Amino acid sequence: MVIKSFADARVLVVGDVMLDRYWHGGSNRLSPEAPVPIVKIEDCVERPGGAGNVAANIASLGAKATLLGTVGQDAAADSLLRSLQALGVELVVEQTEGLDTIVKLRVLSQHQQLIRLDFENDVPGAEPSLLESYRALLDATGVSVLSDYGKGTLREPSEFIALAKAAGKPIVVDPKGLDFSRYLGADILTPNIKEFEAVMGECPDERTLERKAVKLVNDCQLGAVLITRGGRGMSLLRAGHDAVHLAARAHEVYDVTGAGDTVCATLASALATGYDSVTA
Repeated sequence: MVIKSFADARVLVVGDVMLDRYWHGGSNRLSPEAPVPIVKIEDCVERPGGAGNVAANIASLGAKATLLGTVGQDAAADSLLRSLQALGVELVVEQTEGLDTIVKLRVLSQHQQLIRLDFENDVPGAEPSLLESYRALLDATGVSVLSDYGKGTLREPSEFIALAKAAGKPIVVDPKGLDFSRYLGADILTPNIKEFEAVMGECPDERTLERKAVKLVNDCQLGAVLITRGGRGMSLLRAGHDAVHLAARAHEVYDVTGAGDTVCATLASALATGYDSVTA
């Protein structure tokens, strides 16, 4: 199979934008104050996280990414926006006074994550200006993505879904929480297996997974659900179609941070290029 260039694909991403910060260092002794390792920090890396990571992945695939969201007016936001601009992501990001940009700080030693520290406060729901920006950008968009990390930006995802449907634009949703009915009418929902089972119940075998996934598709009027299953690959379920189970070639990795973002970004970019959901 020859994969077409994504150069003409335009993907609009809206959701919870955050900064991923990594502190790396060596550790060879325990603290005398508590049974915890002492890490001598030698390097600090900052990358876009959350919806920002989805947009960064889309840009890295060669597609055109536009990002909508809300951050604070602080140094974390400055770093985040600079890195996204350097990647070629078009930014429609509101900087809100009094809001702290969400930061996830991970401390790593010998490639192992020792601790994650989250710095965040409640993000207000999507302001009317964000919805208006979304509406204005839809005409030039091939596919839109809702990247919901449960931080507040997508407190009312139905408004974005309704606008996309009215414009005739496919919408991919990476969901969060226990109420998937919030995403009624989305074209593709992309939960991981843990998120799916938390909503639909345990799936001890593929037949159960298929039955519950089709029920979710019907109940929430979805086009499809794509369940990411770690080393077991992915499963695409649609009403009236056979299940599609896609195997994974598993590799030993130290950190799976952002794996779901990568799936969502690749899927949306391929759909925006014209691929059907199975090929995408």
